[in-house]
Amino acid sequence: MTTVVAGDGTRPTASVRRRRKDGKAAADRGAEGPFAAHRKRLYLPFVLPAFLLYAAFLLAPVVATAWISLHKWAGAGPMEWVGADNYTRMFQDPAFRTSFGNTLLLLFGGGAVTFLLSFVLTMLLRDLAGRSTARSVIFFPNIVPALVISILWGFLFQADGLLNEALRSIGVAHPPAWLAEENQFKIIMLGIIWMSTGYYTTIIMAAVDRIPPYLYEDCALAGANAWQRFGHVTLPLSWDVIGICAVLWTINAMKTFEFILAMAGSTSSMPATATWTASLYAYTSVFAPTGVPQYGIAAASAIVTLALVGVLVVLIRRMMRREALEF
Repeated sequence: MTTVVAGDGTRPTASVRRRRKDGKAAADRGAEGPFAAHRKRLYLPFVLPAFLLYAAFLLAPVVATAWISLHKWAGAGPMEWVGADNYTRMFQDPAFRTSFGNTLLLLFGGGAVTFLLSFVLTMLLRDLAGRSTARSVIFFPNIVPALVISILWGFLFQADGLLNEALRSIGVAHPPAWLAEENQFKIIMLGIIWMSTGYYTTIIMAAVDRIPPYLYEDCALAGANAWQRFGHVTLPLSWDVIGICAVLWTINAMKTFEFILAMAGSTSSMPATATWTASLYAYTSVFAPTGVPQYGIAAASAIVTLALVGVLVVLIRRMMRREALEF
C-alpha cells in the first residue's frame, strides 16, 4: 500500500488530513454554485403537486379497482365481499378465455405484421423524393377518429360493400362473407394494422432522419444491399425509438375496444363473443344491454389487463436495452 507523506518526509497529522477533506468538500460545494443548492430546495415543491395529481387520478383509481374486484357489486347498493371468486369465475368463463386469446393474437400477431410493414415502408420511403407527402398520407388514418375509421371499414367489407362490388365486377360471382362471425375478428385486425402502420412508420422514419447520410453512403460504396443497410445501420441506430414503439403498441393493443364495438356491434346488441378483447369483456360486463352489471368481474378483468401490460412493458424494456450509440 502506498503511503502519502509531506514534503519533509513526515506523515500528515489527523488534523491536517481533516482540514484537507473539509477544504475539498467546500470546493465541491462551491463548484456546484448557489443555483444547484437552490434547485435542490425547489425540488419538492415542484414535484409534490405532480405526484399528488398522479396519485389522485391514477394510483387511487387503480387501488379502488383492485378493491372492487374483490367484491360482488352491481354498481349501486352494498358491496358483497367474495375475495378471489371474481377472478376464478372470470378465468372459467369461455367468453373471457376467447377475449384473452384475441387480445394476445392482436398483440403479438398484429404487432409482428404492423412492425414488419413499418420497417418495409421506412426502407422504401427513406430515399423517396416526396417522402414528406408520403408520410402525411400514411399518417392520415390516425388523424381521423378511430370510431369513424371502424364504421368506414365495416361499410367496405359488408356484403354489398365496395370490396365485394369490385370482386363482382371482375367476375367473382360469390364474394367471401368478410363479416361472418368466423372472419370478423380477422377483418378487425386488418383494420387495426392498417390504421397503426402509418403511425409507427412515421415515428421510425423520424428516428431514421437523425442518422447521418454518410453512413448510408459508406454502405453503398461497400456494396451493401437494402437489407444489409437496414440491419447494420438503420436498425441499430433507431433501436431506442423502436423500443418505445413496442411499448406504445403493447399498451394500445391491450386496451383496444372502441374499433371492435363500433364495427361489430349495434345500438341494441354487443359484438359477437368471437370478436371480444379483454377490454371489451370488461366493458360488456358492466354495460351489456341485458343482465345485471357485474362491476366485480369487470374490475378483475381490468386488473389482469393492467398486470399483463406492466409485465410486458418491463420485459420489453429489458429485452431491448442496449448501450446508446453516438453518431
